Amino acid sequence: MEDTSYWLPLIWFLILGVAVALYVVLDGFDLGIGILFPANPAEADRDQMMNSVAPFWDGNETWLVLGGGGLFVAFPMAYAIIMPAIYLPVLIMLLALVFRGVAFEFRWVAKPRHEMWDLSFAGGSIVAAFMQGVILGALLQGPNVQGDAYAGGTFDWLTPFSLLTGVGVVAGYALIGATWLVMKTDGEVQARARVHAQLLLPVVLVALAVVSLWTPIAIPRIFERWFTLPNLFLLAPIPLLTAFAAWSCWSGLHKGDDKRPFVSTIALFLLGFFGLGVSNVPFLVPPSVDIWQAAAHPSSQLFMLVGVLILLPIILAYTVFVYYTFRGKVRAGEGYH
Repeated sequence: MEDTSYWLPLIWFLILGVAVALYVVLDGFDLGIGILFPANPAEADRDQMMNSVAPFWDGNETWLVLGGGGLFVAFPMAYAIIMPAIYLPVLIMLLALVFRGVAFEFRWVAKPRHEMWDLSFAGGSIVAAFMQGVILGALLQGPNVQGDAYAGGTFDWLTPFSLLTGVGVVAGYALIGATWLVMKTDGEVQARARVHAQLLLPVVLVALAVVSLWTPIAIPRIFERWFTLPNLFLLAPIPLLTAFAAWSCWSGLHKGDDKRPFVSTIALFLLGFFGLGVSNVPFLVPPSVDIWQAAAHPSSQLFMLVGVLILLPIILAYTVFVYYTFRGKVRAGEGYH
């Protein structure tokens, strides 16, 4: 237990888990803004929506870089297996994020002829979110691994399950985007966002329930993890807390609470993420490669860990500072462009 080759992979696994969770929550709501764009056709409403995330959106993607870079540095075997399995959806996702980022800036300077950039912003957000869900589904099902290498085909990631998770992530990001707008805006944009959130919450819950049932039915090791004693009782708080978070979100939306729906949706995301982690720990490449098999040499992990432990608090402090500085509502006509 005192061997660094045991503890360092665990520390890096936690760092990557935190990075992915922060990315999903923080970039999730601004991707959700783009997903909701087609449902808000008025230019003034779209301006208000984009201004609500203008100070945050580019910094949110820092966590995606940390997650991908950390996987490459700390778990090179897992990186070498995972990337060939999902090259195509990753490439499409990155291109969509590029289109979305360019559209975010160009839309303001292209006015009044900005329709193409509206389309790029919405399309890039939808495609990026969908591909992230597809990647999640492909990884949950597990790549075809022989020895230490990926042995599957180019389109093994394209399955009914991965398409379902893709749709689920799009709906989830739209929900967190809608609750963000409820918290950060007012007037017509807020009222419409509240309606959208009420429609999206049942869709997200259905997708979450289907994935939660599909995985243990299709994968025996996950069924054993959740439905055998004493795990059944030990893990019962996760679905119970998820149900409570969903109720809290629904109640907040109907009672006119501005902040509670967003906080509850974050809790819903984190509980779902934690549940997926519980299903697959200690595997990085389910079901064949665990975190110790995939780990880099302890000296490499330790060298990079020193840098991460210095930079991570700075990034977190900056993130907190930005969100605190730009707290409060963004009203019609206000913005940072």
